[in-house]
Amino acid sequence: MAVTRTFNFANDDSQEKKATDSEMRWYVVHTYSTYENKVKDALEKKMQNSELGKTLVKVVVPSVEDHDVKTGQTTVRKAFPGYIVVKMKYTKETWYAIRNAPGVTGFVGPDPMNPTPLTPKEVRALNLDDDEITDEIFIDAFKIGDRISVTSGPLAGYLGTVEAVLPEKKCIKATVSMFGRNISAELEYIQVEKADE
Repeated sequence: MAVTRTFNFANDDSQEKKATDSEMRWYVVHTYSTYENKVKDALEKKMQNSELGKTLVKVVVPSVEDHDVKTGQTTVRKAFPGYIVVKMKYTKETWYAIRNAPGVTGFVGPDPMNPTPLTPKEVRALNLDDDEITDEIFIDAFKIGDRISVTSGPLAGYLGTVEAVLPEKKCIKATVSMFGRNISAELEYIQVEKADE
C-alpha cells in the first residue's frame, strides 16, 4: 500500500498579523491530547480581545494529510498530538497568558519559565513559512556552482551542482549525478545541504 504524506498546517492566513519586531520567534507549547484546537481557539480569542495580539501573532496546529494512492482517500491527522506552535515575542505577560490558557501544560524546553525558541532549521522543517528566515538564510546559502548533497526525497544521497537559486519557489535548480548521468531537478531548500568539500 503506497501512502504519500503532505504537511498541512491548519491555519488561516487572515489570523497572522505583520510582526514588526525582530523578537518574534516560534515556540512549541504542550497541551492535553485532543485539546490542540481548543487551545488554538482560546488563544486566538485572547489575541483579538486583549493586548496579547501585539506579542502573539500566530497559532498553528500542525497536521498531516495522508494520501492513499491505492484507494484515493485522503485523511487528515495531527502531526504532533499534544503540541501546538506559536509565533510570539517572549515576555512575562505572553508566557503567563499562554501558560494559563485552558488545556496548556507548558512550553517545550529545558526551563519551563524560559522557553526555547525553534531554530531556523526547525522552522523550515515544519514548513512554517517564515519569509524573513527563508530570504535571509537561503538566498545567501546557495550560489550557482555550489556542490550540494541531497538529504531527502527520491534523490537522497546523491551529489549535485547548483544551476539556479529560485527564492520565489523556495527551491534551487541543480544538476544531480545519478548512475553516471546528469539529471536536472528542482529541489526544495530543506531537501539539500552544502556538500563537504
